[in-house]
Amino acid sequence: MQVLGDLVAEARERDGPLFESTERAAPYSYADFAVTVWKTGNLLRHYGVRAGARVAVVAGPKAPTEDDQPGWLGGTPDPIMAFLAGATDGAVVDLDPPAAVDAKVLIAPNDWLADYELGPGTKALAYGGPPEDPTVAHLEREAWSENPLEPPAEVAPEDPVLAADQTYSHGDLLAASREVVEEYDLTTDDEFVLRAPLTNPGTVVAGVLAPMRVGATVLLGPEAVGTVAIGGDGPEERVVDPATIL
Repeated sequence: MQVLGDLVAEARERDGPLFESTERAAPYSYADFAVTVWKTGNLLRHYGVRAGARVAVVAGPKAPTEDDQPGWLGGTPDPIMAFLAGATDGAVVDLDPPAAVDAKVLIAPNDWLADYELGPGTKALAYGGPPEDPTVAHLEREAWSENPLEPPAEVAPEDPVLAADQTYSHGDLLAASREVVEEYDLTTDDEFVLRAPLTNPGTVVAGVLAPMRVGATVLLGPEAVGTVAIGGDGPEERVVDPATIL
């Protein structure tokens, strides 16, 4: 396993659920998720996303309410899917973009798009509801009819993929996820609960990539209780602090 696209390709061959969410009647299987990532990656290529291009993905609210978990995306895996789709194209993904966006595409909840100013040439894609603005593409609808095969991108382990306080490569993230699996003795039977924001690179590694490595399940939603918590203060015996991962 050299790049994040390898992790997605491996997921395509796995059985069982990757995500369970209070917002979905049925679990989101590994195989279905992988195909959706590939479709989304092929869609992004229509908007100019190639190796080294910038992709902005809004993965959490700027100012959460008292009812929200800080920075969390709720019960949808769409930001995770968008991140991995950009990764398969060789893009550099920013999961906490500034209000003024300079990227090939901005992917955000439909209700939050108005909070962002698009740069010249930036295409807006909305998830979580069909947009009324005709200049905004509906992510789920457009990706549905795309090619369900892996995007034809050439990506190397040293290529950058995640922009945060520093830029992390595919190799950086995969190595860190392997260390999390080994340190916390993670297995297929584990259920992960994300109580830290995806805007933290450590949450991406420990709460998304590590469970995907072992075929575990990620539980989405504020009421979820599992066997491993990523951040927060819950009943799980194993708690991974994302600040210690990278």
